[in-house]
Amino acid sequence: MGLIDAWREQICELKEEVERLRQVRHPSGCDGCYEKQRQIDVLAEENKQLKAKLRMEELKGKEGYFGSSTPSSKIPVKPNTPEENRRKNGGAKKGDKGHGRRPATTVDADQIESVTVGHTCPSCGGDVVHKGVEERVVMDLAPIRIKKIVYRCEKKWCPQCRKTFEAKPPVFPRSMYGNHLIAQAATFHYGHGITEGKIESILGQSVPSGTLFEIFHRVARLWEPAVAKLIRDFRNEPVMHADETGWRTDGHSGYAWIFCSKSISLFQFMDSRSAKTPQSVLGNQKLPGVLVVDRYPAYNKAPCRIQYCWVHLKRQVEDLAKEFDDPEVHSFVGALEPLMSKVIHLRTESISKAAYRKKARALKRKVDKIIDTPASHLGIRNIQFIFRKHRARLYHWFSDRNIPADNNRAERELRPTVIARKVSFGSQSEQGAKTRSIWMTILLTAQKRLKNQSLGDWLKNALDQFVANPTLDPYSLLPSSSP
Repeated sequence: MGLIDAWREQICELKEEVERLRQVRHPSGCDGCYEKQRQIDVLAEENKQLKAKLRMEELKGKEGYFGSSTPSSKIPVKPNTPEENRRKNGGAKKGDKGHGRRPATTVDADQIESVTVGHTCPSCGGDVVHKGVEERVVMDLAPIRIKKIVYRCEKKWCPQCRKTFEAKPPVFPRSMYGNHLIAQAATFHYGHGITEGKIESILGQSVPSGTLFEIFHRVARLWEPAVAKLIRDFRNEPVMHADETGWRTDGHSGYAWIFCSKSISLFQFMDSRSAKTPQSVLGNQKLPGVLVVDRYPAYNKAPCRIQYCWVHLKRQVEDLAKEFDDPEVHSFVGALEPLMSKVIHLRTESISKAAYRKKARALKRKVDKIIDTPASHLGIRNIQFIFRKHRARLYHWFSDRNIPADNNRAERELRPTVIARKVSFGSQSEQGAKTRSIWMTILLTAQKRLKNQSLGDWLKNALDQFVANPTLDPYSLLPSSSP
């Protein structure tokens, strides 16, 4: 804050100097007036520039270096709850039925235990009479512990073929660990973001983290053919999303990419942020769907229609009002920002298709009117230029309600990877990054499609089928994408 205080002091000194010059009068009332006015203009312009710098530094102190786009974890000072939210009563609204859990019955209970009180009264020692049973429902957890299982595999011999046959246990060849353990560990780490050290403490010292890594690498190679087919399916999705974030591999800077839809999640951990990653996923042939992205140029050559995210544009419009204390800017932002919010939330409204088209048409007309209105401020003209230049990539939501005006799906699905990056600082090797991309693609895709089964149970069953038939196509083990 020392720099800001120095600028404030300099602004005060300039104000005093300008006031002094204005009060100076030459005896003739004319000589030197031009020079004094020139100095006043120079000081006034310098004062204006210092005020702008002071305003920007104050905003950086509140919102961070990137303004409203600064990640929440990097905001220096987080604002408190607004006053209007403090006055709101907590809890459910009147008449809301709620979503509380139903009490278990003897029919659907997993376990029923009887608790007795004895045959004599604890107070006087006399005989007691049975008066029925009072049921109490409790949710509890079975402890997680490693079980050592010995499979006694039967061997038989055929006298006719003169061959020996042996029963196969439900484990991978030359593996010391069962499929249930592998499935739970992979689900913990890649599905829920639990660190290797924490998994080791949960499972015990009998499964060290190095051994888990070797298991993950081995099983990931089995799933790898399914990833290529998921990429093929993704290209035919009607609405696609994409986003990227930083990810270090073997100490070198890189990026984690996500390409997702309603039923598919694809992860790519690459050393580059160039357009080669979107090209490797989307291919070169024309695609029927729409890709929702921010305005990052790497997606510009995507072989499909592109819808730009209005949330990113809305932040840029809001930053314009924060940066410039100008009546024209405030008027422009005050008119455009509410319309952009309505565009973003329009598809979530419970209205008919005809009502949606009517509202969309009205919003588009109002936005176009603001964008086409001549402006003198360069910041406003820059926003208007963006809308005019990319008009073909801003209004796909207008004709199709299924196409969102925001990239919220990709950002939400990428958030666990951001958290994993903060905890693990990235991947330790190229093989680790590749294994992570395969596991996260398979697990998050399966999680989207599962209905009445947990992710760990599904993975355990899939690994059992792998063991029973090593030639099985892993793509066929994924849950169906149909509703």
